[in-house]
Amino acid sequence: MERGLLWLPLLIVFIWFAWVGWNEYHKLQSYTVWAEDFDHAKYDIFAVIGEKAGAITWGKPTRKGPVNLQTFLLTEVRSLALMIDNQAVNLELIPPKGKNIFLQFQLTNGETVKIPFTQIDIAANWAKFLEKKINV
Repeated sequence: MERGLLWLPLLIVFIWFAWVGWNEYHKLQSYTVWAEDFDHAKYDIFAVIGEKAGAITWGKPTRKGPVNLQTFLLTEVRSLALMIDNQAVNLELIPPKGKNIFLQFQLTNGETVKIPFTQIDIAANWAKFLEKKINV
């Protein structure tokens, strides 16, 4: 009886990990279908982003596909900044660590759009890519 009680928490953790993996796999599968329409796309546990013909579309990934999708044109962007821990960073001097990572777009209508990332290097690469598109 005692052994069964000792193994019960491990069984619960295993079932939870299996469910999380299954959930993430289905999010990734729905993202793959969604991303086919874009020239460049990114999946992240926080957000999906796609770029096609000067338009950025982003939203939150779910098993049934991205939700809360928002779109804006790169011609509407007044400024773009890579934000790490709520501070704008230079794309040439990127810090190796940070928790709160996102791209911040300031649009010409005054709206601010923040797209979250989990990894600094991926966010920096997207910032560099989009800066080239904006300045062309």
